[in-house]
Amino acid sequence: MGKAIIPYGKQDITEKDIQAVVKTLTAEYLTQGPKILEFEKQFASYIGSKYAVAVANGTAALHLCTLALDVKTGDKVITTPITFAASANCVRYCDGEVVFGDIDPHTYLLDINSVKRILETAPKGTFKGIIPVDFAGRAINMEEFKELAAEYGLWIIEDACHAPGGFFKDSNGIKQNCGNGSFADLAIFSFHPVKHIACGEGGMITTNDEELYHKLLKLRTHGIVKNSDNYENSVEFAGGINNEYPGWYMEMQDLGYNYRLTDFQAALGLSQLERAEKGLLERRRIAGVYNQAFESKDYINGQSGAIDGHAYHLYIIETPDRIGLYNYLREKKVFAQIHYIPCHLMPYYRGLGWAEGDAPAAEKYYRECISLPMYPTLTEAEQSYVIEKIDEFYSL
Repeated sequence: MGKAIIPYGKQDITEKDIQAVVKTLTAEYLTQGPKILEFEKQFASYIGSKYAVAVANGTAALHLCTLALDVKTGDKVITTPITFAASANCVRYCDGEVVFGDIDPHTYLLDINSVKRILETAPKGTFKGIIPVDFAGRAINMEEFKELAAEYGLWIIEDACHAPGGFFKDSNGIKQNCGNGSFADLAIFSFHPVKHIACGEGGMITTNDEELYHKLLKLRTHGIVKNSDNYENSVEFAGGINNEYPGWYMEMQDLGYNYRLTDFQAALGLSQLERAEKGLLERRRIAGVYNQAFESKDYINGQSGAIDGHAYHLYIIETPDRIGLYNYLREKKVFAQIHYIPCHLMPYYRGLGWAEGDAPAAEKYYRECISLPMYPTLTEAEQSYVIEKIDEFYSL
């Protein structure tokens, strides 16, 4: 047999994870059971938010956020072009209008100066919100974005899918965890297999806003309410007696969705969450090895050195001969990946009027970026092999 493939990302499923799922599969509930709430509480505690709502996936989380914030036809929302398409698509699901800023070429994050220019060139009230992304696991400075949002009366959804455990330091030097609710109205996370916490599929919304929390709970389950304190129809209509609603009664009060997570996925998430910090430390160690290997190489550009608070979902380098390196690594069984094709240049968004030149920093980044293998179970031998093959390519 030949050498095994080294992917850019990979889930880590342990025997303990498997047993946690099996135990739940043989319990009373497969969905809408106690593991959901347990996972929500534990995740909120890990992030530092007041509330958490588990959902089917990160895209569902984004959609529910735009619904809860009442995005309507024509509402304009600013986001980054360097992200997975769902960060922008969630606005379109509500028939809103996506406006792309540009990125900071040094951090790859949404450039706040780009956002300021967009806001300054339009009458106040033109825009409704901002969706910044903690891209690759690097925490965006949410304090700065919160100040800007407050000036223009905007809400914020923080897309923290890449960054559970990531943080930035605020103006007082205090660590602020990604998605902790101190600055964004809502934040979202993903539990896709290559993310820090894997549930197969799954997502989480965090917030400190109690009203939004209750709206999200309703919207993720068809808009249905089962609390008699909130019913709108009368007891008589419901078929109750003695001013009490019958046990079977429920009401659909809003147009919601079936965006629920299952109990066995939540059980897997809980098990994975127990070692989330260990995995995060390992990602940072792996990044440090890459940093040291590439810091003196003139054919490698991009981020280097320790980046405080980075969660390292991805480790990205930039190189002019990206296609050459990509193909060479694949020949050597190293399956690097590209993150991401700029959203504004996807055919769908081109069809809405976006064109090349609209986000020059993002477009330059795309021409040179490549994501190297980054996951906690990447062995020292595998990482050394990846570095060796990159050096080998440039010595040819």
